[in-house]
Parts: sequence; structure tokens; C-alpha cells
Amino acid sequence: MVSAGFQILGAALGILGWIGAILVCALPMWKVTAFIGSNIVTAQITWEGIWMSCVVQSTGQMQCKVYDSMLALSSDLQAARALTVISIVVGILAILLSVAGGKFCWTANTIIQNFYSPLLNSSQKYELGASLYIGWGTSALMLIGGGMLCSNCPKNEDNYTAKYAAARSDISSPPGKLSTQYV
Repeated sequence: MVSAGFQILGAALGILGWIGAILVCALPMWKVTAFIGSNIVTAQITWEGIWMSCVVQSTGQMQCKVYDSMLALSSDLQAARALTVISIVVGILAILLSVAGGKFCWTANTIIQNFYSPLLNSSQKYELGASLYIGWGTSALMLIGGGMLCSNCPKNEDNYTAKYAAARSDISSPPGKLSTQYV
């Protein structure tokens, strides 16, 4: 039998995951400047997301610039854009259907490889930003919610409570007039 509480919990986790995917798409904190070695200048912090890059001054002032060209972006950010938008659209469909999210590993792999690359200056290195962690958490919520909804399908059981009997004709009725009784 289908558990209503289990189904509601699965749908709620799916909705939370979908909201998290929207946050991940909107937040510009995919890559955050790394403060390593002698690069401890904290007068400004650089954030790079899939749609824009931002610089936050120590005074609290923040300036963001939307990327001018999609073709100028690295392949991991182009893929992250596409996969994040696809996950949001599929999340909408999943929420609407309620019965049946973004691939962030590629971007994380690129950030980690660049961080440990000896070819880059320490001022060019980035760390994993909060958006990636939120994205991984929301992916887990979506998978758990979807799994709960899928595992909640009723089993194919032949235990029906309604039982029907075939109609019988009454032999005691006069010829030409047939009465039918239902049991």
C-alpha cells in the first residue's frame, strides 16, 4: 500500500533539491579566490560563476560583470551552464509529475587540477565555491526524493476487495418473461 507520508517526504525533498538547483545556477560562487602562500591579500575576493564574475572589496562593495561571450568561456563552464539549466527544467517536470539534479563534478575537477597545477601563479588559483557544495547537496536531495517516490509504487497485487457474481436467470418466472437476479 502506498504510504502518503513517504510520498509527501519524497516530493518535499525533490522540491528542496529543485530550489537548491536554482540557487546553484544563480549564485556566482563556483570559483572563489584562494589565499595560499604569499598571496594573502584580502582586500578583494573574486568569485566566478557560470553567468558572471564578481569582485568583493574589503569595504563590502561588490561589482559583478556578466560574461560577454559564451564562446569565450571554458568548456567546463559551458557544460555546467547547460547541465544546470537542464536539471532545473527536468526538476520542474519531475515536480509536476510527482511520481517519478547538475553535473558539478567536471567544474570541480577543473578547479582542483588548476589549483595543483605548477604552471599557474598562486594569484590565478581558485578554490571550490559554496555553489558547488550546495549543488552536490541538492543533487543528493533530488536523488533521495526521486528514489523515495519511485520505491513507493504499489506492488502488483490481486487482492481486490470487491467481488462480483455472475447474473442468474430465475426459472420460476412465466415463459417469455425472464427475470435476472444479482447476488
